[in-house]
Parts: sequence; C-alpha cells; structure tokens
Amino acid sequence: MELESLPLESLPDEVVAQIEVRDRWRRAQAAGGLEFLITDIGRWPLGKTVRVAFLDGNAQLHADVAGATKQITDACNLTLDFGQSNGAGTFRRWTEADNDLVAEIRVSFDLPGFFSLVGTDSTDGAIGAGGGPVGGNPGQRSLNLGRFESNRPARWEGTVRHEFLHALGFHHSHQNMRGTCEGEFNWEDPPGYMLTQDPTGAFVADAQGRQPGIYTFLAGEPNKWPRAKVDHNLRTVDSPDLVAGPFDTKSVMLYRFPAFFYKSTPSSCAPAGDGQNLSDGDKRGLDLLYPHTRGAVADRQARADAVLESLGAGPEGIPDANGGSLAEAYRSRVEELAAAQAAGVH
Repeated sequence: MELESLPLESLPDEVVAQIEVRDRWRRAQAAGGLEFLITDIGRWPLGKTVRVAFLDGNAQLHADVAGATKQITDACNLTLDFGQSNGAGTFRRWTEADNDLVAEIRVSFDLPGFFSLVGTDSTDGAIGAGGGPVGGNPGQRSLNLGRFESNRPARWEGTVRHEFLHALGFHHSHQNMRGTCEGEFNWEDPPGYMLTQDPTGAFVADAQGRQPGIYTFLAGEPNKWPRAKVDHNLRTVDSPDLVAGPFDTKSVMLYRFPAFFYKSTPSSCAPAGDGQNLSDGDKRGLDLLYPHTRGAVADRQARADAVLESLGAGPEGIPDANGGSLAEAYRSRVEELAAAQAAGVH
C-alpha cells in the first residue's frame, strides 16, 4: 500500500487503548504457549458469510469497493456479503442510530484517513463501548476509506484490499518479526539534525539536507504522534498471540514509506509489489486463516481441541478454574470447526 500523503493509517487513540487492555487480558489468560487460541479468536469462523454495510457513498462507489474485494474471497473459504439487491443496484446500509448489528464490517467514507479494526474486533462491543464513531458496536464504524467519495487515491483498489485484509485478521507486514524493518528504519534523527518545520508544521530536511528520524517526523503535522504511538504502529510485533508467516515484500499489507524512513537504498523492507494486487504470500495467508481443504480444517480442529484441553475444558466445554471464561468463549469456535468438517469442506 503506497502512502501518497501522510497522515499514516491509524485508529483513534481511545480505540487503540481499549484494544491494548483487552489484549493484555487475553495474553494473561492464554499464558503458557496457547498462541493459537488468541489468533483463532481474532478471525472469523471458517466458511462464514461476513456481512458488509455502508454508512455513506453512492451505489457505484459501493459496487467498486465490493468488486475490489473479489481477489480476497477467491483466495479463501469465506464470503463477503455486501447485501446487493438484484435489479435495484443497491447495497446494504447501516446507520449510527442502529441498535442491532446490521453487518459485521461497517464501512464509512466520512472520517479522515484509512483504517480498519482487525478481524472479529469489528463486533467486539467492548471496543468503543464508551461511545465515539469507531468501535465494535452496531452504530460504529469498523472500517473507513476517507476521501473515497470525493477524491479516491490513484491505487484505490490496493487500499480497499489492504483494509479488508485487516478486517479479516491480517496485520501490517512491516511489523512482521521475520522481516527486516525493525533494523531498516531510521528511528532517530541523524547526528546534527536541526529541528526544521515547513509552514504546515511538518518536520522536514534541515538547511544541510539532513532528514528527520521517524520519531521526529511523525511527531509533527499532520500525525502528531508521541513515541509510544509510533512504537504501536510501526515497531515489530513479536507477540505470542500472532502467527507470522515469511516476510513478504510483495504483500499489499506492506507500506511504501518515504525514502528517508529507510537506512539503505534499495531497502530490504521496501515493497517489491505493485501495491494493488494480492501477492502469492497474501493468498497463502488467506488460505491458512480460512482453508478450503478437509485436511487443513482437520489440522485446525486438532489444534483447537488441544487448546481446550490445556485450558482444562472437558468434553462438554466446561472449563475449570484455570480456563475461565476464555475457554467458554472458545468452545463455539471448536464446534464450528467440527461442523465444517462434517459438512465436507472442499
């Protein structure tokens, strides 16, 4: 995904804070190598029809967004249902006054920038529970494509695919612990850099041509990020609750940052793809999360059963004190996997 202009993609601060609190609790509950549990809870059930609805925008824009996601659904055992009305050319809508969940993914075009909640966070009522425009509740946005109504970016299809992959459980490629970005980024200012801002308040090269480091650059306009927010959004994620595949420079989940972000040219962290189409690695990741084959489903079933056993949940799904509510919540996912096998996934 190419950043034609900064600001960078980012969820509202209060939403990020709620997600971090929730994730700390999950990690504590899943201590002891149960990373599969947390990863699996974060993705949609296998074979599920995930409903999508639009807050604003016209039917042509809705059709374009839906069409751009076909590459995604062609690569995995999951359906995105935009509620298109045959003959009428209209798509499903949601409103901020909704009390019932009209769709799992609720798209808007009215807020600045691009962002999406990751996976099933889109329906987690604890996210955004205090109100606000973004969260997992019926009347809140879960995915935003800012400016698409008035001024779509040149590579808009890649932006759509990037955000919808987030909505299906993907994280940013530059945060992959198997990649090189952590060591390739210029985090700090170079020696001698003099703080220099342009009329908009953005930090720029000083009189000697020295560029600001990432921390300084993102502290200026239009982002105004503190160091902790830079770390949350850009630093490598080496966490027990994430499953990371090989680092993929052709992935649509890898940003094309400004050249001064990188220590070397060309950088091993820079994208090699077109920023528009899913890479082979993206497609393999989708098939890993939402497999088509009976064997792959059986493998996930076995891993899920092992998780429940580790949590102390018996055959009826009743957890002991060590498992707590996490095992109880996870039981439904195991049952869905079993049902998928019984139905003959192919």
